[in-house]
Amino acid sequence: MKKNIGNTDKIIRSIIGLVIAVIGIYYKSWFGLIAIIPLATAMIGYCPLYSLFKKEDKSSSKTKQVKKK
Repeated sequence: MKKNIGNTDKIIRSIIGLVIAVIGIYYKSWFGLIAIIPLATAMIGYCPLYSLFKKEDKSSSKTKQVKKK
């Protein structure tokens, strides 16, 4: 499985996941279980929705632009 999430995206997903989990715990709600989604995608480095929309992280691609003279 090709990784399609960059480092910045991982950090943002982790923070959002932790915030949702804390809110769910604070209010004693099942809402906190939604935090599993952003946390899991951040840990795996792959987002299925990005694949559906053909989005790719440009920082993870190994190709370099070569200037022509």
